Amino acid sequence: MRNRTAMLLLVLSLCPTPGSVARAEGVAPADTTWMTVLLGGRKIGHLEISHERVGDVVTTTQDLVIELNRGGSGVPLGVLTRSMESSAGEPLGFYARSTLSSSDTIVEGKRQPGGDFTVTTTVDGNSRQTLLVWPPGAMLAEGQRLALVKAASRPGENYTMDMFDPASQAVARVAMTVIGDEKVALPEGTMVLSHQRQVLKTPRGSQTMDLWLDNEGFARKGMLDMLGRKLEMLACSRKCAMAPVQKMDMFRAAMVDSPRLLPAYLRSSFLRYRIRTPAGSPQPIIGTDEQHVMDLGRGNWLVDVGNPQPGGQAPPSGEDTLPNAWVQSDAPEIRQLAAQVVGDARDDLQKMRRLRSFVSDYITQHGLDVGYASALEVLRTHDGDCTEYAVLLAALARAEHIPTRVVTGMVYADRFSGASRVFVPHAWVQSWINGRWQSFDAALRHFDSTHIALDTGDGDPWHFFNVANLFGQLHIEEVTPTGELAGNLPPPTVSEPPVSAGNGR
Repeated sequence: MRNRTAMLLLVLSLCPTPGSVARAEGVAPADTTWMTVLLGGRKIGHLEISHERVGDVVTTTQDLVIELNRGGSGVPLGVLTRSMESSAGEPLGFYARSTLSSSDTIVEGKRQPGGDFTVTTTVDGNSRQTLLVWPPGAMLAEGQRLALVKAASRPGENYTMDMFDPASQAVARVAMTVIGDEKVALPEGTMVLSHQRQVLKTPRGSQTMDLWLDNEGFARKGMLDMLGRKLEMLACSRKCAMAPVQKMDMFRAAMVDSPRLLPAYLRSSFLRYRIRTPAGSPQPIIGTDEQHVMDLGRGNWLVDVGNPQPGGQAPPSGEDTLPNAWVQSDAPEIRQLAAQVVGDARDDLQKMRRLRSFVSDYITQHGLDVGYASALEVLRTHDGDCTEYAVLLAALARAEHIPTRVVTGMVYADRFSGASRVFVPHAWVQSWINGRWQSFDAALRHFDSTHIALDTGDGDPWHFFNVANLFGQLHIEEVTPTGELAGNLPPPTVSEPPVSAGNGR
């Protein structure tokens, strides 16, 4: 269980490159700009940016490093991105290095003569190559800067930009509004800057980021909401940006308070939740074969968990059995181990119970310094927490050709990281068993009705990151077990109780 900071690690895709005010023509040395990163007024990291032009090629490098505090331990996370473009903003190549665990994840895109890109993704030393057809209109850093400069002189104008993020290889369509010039206080002085607002809308909600830009379209300040706090990036000197970080308990920021104690006997049966989010927000919680969601209006949602029925979500597709850079189900060591563990299991349910039990015992180290590791890395280190349990279990299941997804959500804990009666971020898996999706939680050894699913994915960490900001917006108003439901409500079918830890779900 852990908190992720989606907008910190994806912020580079939403923030055009800051830069020095002075620029040279023709062949120019790299300009370097530094920014301090604050969350809730506390320093949590820095951003270093270089901008270099050689002939007609512009290279932009951005290096974000943050440190989160988990139970008293500092966890460094970082993303370095580099884009190569023509002076007109035409994409020529890209590179990203994400530091989420002891091993880096590297993505490198090289443009081919026909205009497509070969993309090599390397996780824990294992590389995979794919072909990327460049999305029409998608822009890297220099293209974004040019668009910002063009719009800055027209206050009140609305326009859109399609921003390509090298780390996730995703395109974000961002709605832009030019607000106008404002006087802005920075750590080392005041500047008059052009204020532009970006709004990114996704099925999981919207994210607004305000930018204040100099005359050349380089951001000197950026601000957005994350986990109920203000995240700020402010241009300043290297000494300012590299000052020591201040501890912030990110666990507590991501927790959602429970309105009542939920003892074990209630968790194993049906539970009904009434959840509130800001009015007008998209549906924050997904429907699954174990979770039914009803919109009550005005940001209120009724969520029933523990009534398993098929049809709550789409059946598996071919992608649900495929390997990827994080769930390496085709690796020989993964396939051999999966076959060994399932042994003579008679069906997929028995296979999943054996695999779940094996993974529950396999991870023996629970260090707080693991950010997000791949299945092969977990196999080698025996280290991790809920996401590492989930990606390893997903890889083993897919190696046995069982359609499996990684679920991002939250789960109840009586006590966690100094807090009582809270729901904390969590990850588990769903597998397609006997015509429906069934959940298996290797970290907690069983699945119960306090697991609330927010999203599903293929194990790529960016799926986890994309819902991180939801934790700061959810409020659980009521939790009602079967015995307390009003008489005029139809009694739910109670879900299967968790079986013993030795072979349970």
